[in-house]
Amino acid sequence: MNAIANNIKQRLSLREPLQEALDIVVQLSDHLSLKKVSPIQEDADVFLQEELSKVKSLFPTCTNFERDFPSLAFSIATGVGKTRLMGACIAYLYLKKGIKNFFVLAPNLTIYDKLIEDFGNPAYYKYVFNGISEFVHNRPVIITGDNYNQQGALFDESEIRINIFNIAKFNSENKGGKQGGVSLAPKIKRLSEYLGESYWQYLSGLDDLVILMDEAHRYHADASKNAINELKPVLGLELTATPFDEKGRPFKNIVYEYSLAQALTEGKFVKNPAIATRKNFLKGSLSEKEVEIIKLEDAVSIHLDTKNELEVYAKNNGVKLVKPFILVVCKDINHSKEVFELINSDVFYEGEFKGKVLQIDSSTRKEEEVEQQFIALENTDTDIEIVIHVNMLKEGWDVTNLYTIVPLRAANAAVLVEQTIGRGLRLPYEGKRTGVDKIDKLTVIAHDNFESVIQAAQDPNSVLNKISFVEIAEDDLRTKTEVVTSKPIMEQSFETEQKKINVIADIQTKQKAQNGLDAKKAIIYALPQFNALPEVRKVDDFNKEEVKTKVIKQIEENLSKGQVNLFASQILEEAAEIYERVVADYKKNIIEIPRMDLVQGEVEARFNLFELNTEGFTFQALEQEIISIGLKDQLVTTIKAKSSGSYGNPVNNIIAALIDYPEVDYDDNAELLYSLATQAYEAIKAHIDNVDNISQAIFQFKAAIASKIYAQMKDNFVLNTPDYIAPKVLPFVKIEPWNFSALVNAGYRDYRDIITPISLIPKFVFRGFEKACHFEYKFDSKAEQDLAFVFEHDTSVAKWLRPAPNQFRIYWDNNSKQYEPDFVVETIDTIYMIESKMSSQVEAFDVQAKKTAAERYCKYASDFTASHKGKQWKYIIIPHNLVSRTINLAYLTSLY
Repeated sequence: MNAIANNIKQRLSLREPLQEALDIVVQLSDHLSLKKVSPIQEDADVFLQEELSKVKSLFPTCTNFERDFPSLAFSIATGVGKTRLMGACIAYLYLKKGIKNFFVLAPNLTIYDKLIEDFGNPAYYKYVFNGISEFVHNRPVIITGDNYNQQGALFDESEIRINIFNIAKFNSENKGGKQGGVSLAPKIKRLSEYLGESYWQYLSGLDDLVILMDEAHRYHADASKNAINELKPVLGLELTATPFDEKGRPFKNIVYEYSLAQALTEGKFVKNPAIATRKNFLKGSLSEKEVEIIKLEDAVSIHLDTKNELEVYAKNNGVKLVKPFILVVCKDINHSKEVFELINSDVFYEGEFKGKVLQIDSSTRKEEEVEQQFIALENTDTDIEIVIHVNMLKEGWDVTNLYTIVPLRAANAAVLVEQTIGRGLRLPYEGKRTGVDKIDKLTVIAHDNFESVIQAAQDPNSVLNKISFVEIAEDDLRTKTEVVTSKPIMEQSFETEQKKINVIADIQTKQKAQNGLDAKKAIIYALPQFNALPEVRKVDDFNKEEVKTKVIKQIEENLSKGQVNLFASQILEEAAEIYERVVADYKKNIIEIPRMDLVQGEVEARFNLFELNTEGFTFQALEQEIISIGLKDQLVTTIKAKSSGSYGNPVNNIIAALIDYPEVDYDDNAELLYSLATQAYEAIKAHIDNVDNISQAIFQFKAAIASKIYAQMKDNFVLNTPDYIAPKVLPFVKIEPWNFSALVNAGYRDYRDIITPISLIPKFVFRGFEKACHFEYKFDSKAEQDLAFVFEHDTSVAKWLRPAPNQFRIYWDNNSKQYEPDFVVETIDTIYMIESKMSSQVEAFDVQAKKTAAERYCKYASDFTASHKGKQWKYIIIPHNLVSRTINLAYLTSLY
């Protein structure tokens, strides 16, 4: 077990592929010499061959370092987090191996600037060393291509030095020049007044320099390759998503691969790419320009839909807003100007995108400005929604909000799949999928070569190999959506009342009405602050005189904060007068949902105690000999070695070998380890020829002994699913608002309407409820809409709620997922948490895991409400095929 590596994994929150890659660095750094290659060519060749043999024995895919020093390549898909892996490698090599000098190469100016922030700015949210305590007081010194010639005077032996160079700057600084007809040494090789030597001499003379190459395929050209070789590092770490050199030849030094196809297959770390075309699209007699307009219109339709989904997700989950944009790839600069003028005109969507389109190419900006402008598109303050570009995007453009791509230039299908799509696959929310299809998807519009793109993507040799395909119905393209917030009834009633007050003509009457509304709001917003009081176990307890006094006092404090309300005293007086009435209205319009954070304890992994099967534990001590070879006559002689007998405690030696296995923790398994090691010791002792040699035999064979024991330990390994931790329960929570998208104009229906086809149900917002805690809801299925009808018409139902995504805090799957029940329904004596599921899915593992969590919530809620004669909570799952509008709740609860 490598404690340092494990600590780095946890502190830097490395994703699984990055953890595996770091493990390889750990393993190989123990096997490699980490020494400079000899300047004598023959010695260098022998050394490199020996080092290569060490790597090849563990990772046969590495057949050649391809450099004049040991260099290891990691092929990792874009978006998985290669920069974070570089940070983890630097931290490990410093903390474990004492390496203090690192050289990081960036492929372009944008990534160069980004890496300086990533490695050098602790205040930056992507700072790679966050959590590494050893770097808090000994922060790595960042030396760049812009300040290296000022370094030297402040060098300190304890410093960790990270040199970051842009490859273009690195190559240019490494070239010579002329002045007045006199040849000059390359700038980086000129004498430094600070160092007393050139910076190049200083770097190449370091005996612990490690070079890290971001986008390593950019550094296989001769100029870059030769310059890097001259640095003479002790180790190279190469990272790339495309492990091919400039001639298309695959790297020969790959030790780890996590491909884009693998990421897509596992459904992790990257967006799911989709190729879209209009349903029943036929080019027919359409001109090229007409096809372009159709593709642009379809891209805008998808973009607006995605934009709304992102806004809804941000509101429902309390996370940052992500503003998506469309990338239009044009044939040339003239073509890009034409497209820019079209989109920026009144003709295109009646001028909706005027001022929201950006043309970035060499005609408008320098290369570096283009890259930086592109990165700035992630800023939520930008108005830009469409970007027009000529060239395919370069690697390393670290944007996460590119959601729609429109290739207008003729593109080979394979190139379109492997290059264009690869540029937009980064995910915006911590590099993880959200589970919302439209937020986790990148769409490429490909009407004119749709079939060929499908064929290219399905080619077993495709970098994607797994891709989804979407046909857009023409009806969908004509519909626009908007974001709707469905507020709880009390809040909605305040808005309605405010509208009525706004049209009152008489000033005194208007102010009195406004004071009354402000008093209601003040009470409602203050109540949740007091649900932790011991005197408050249910909403009715707010009517206790001592509680009312505290609430009114809090309202007085709230009114005194910020800008002083001139009518604060009247509002306070009004609040005291209407208090009981408002509390009664509040109770009538909410379901008292106990507040609790229901979380699982930690997973318990352990080895059961067991008796060791000692068959085969018959190890004998080996004779120890010393061999000598004459340097001139080559005569070989051997003599027996006489041991000092200092082999250590044999039982401890076995235990030490066992805890090298990463799953075996000494603290958790000390009793078992001593028992097994002692049993092994006794078995070997019983079979050994000379009992005096027992310590020697165990010392020599401790790894083999541990391997035999570990094989039996694995058969006795137990992984226990964690139980839920008893939570702190508070009486109630406020009813959260709903946020969802709705079709503009025709997006609202009455909940009693019969919708055909039923596939349209998720598109509509339903209204007309009288018992619900909101005025508007959306439903995912016919069964959900029918259940809402049942709840509205069942006389036993007092109130019901379709909980917003953040209404409950019920966690499952080792706390990695949050459960959102479909309904909460209150009757005269019970509150039901209800889930509607396809009958074929009821017994599915995830459904049952959610059921376990929900039932535990109901138990804790019932235990709490029982203490003050409140209503019990029950959980039921209803198969969809049992739902109809003619049943009632009693029938369903009797079945489940």
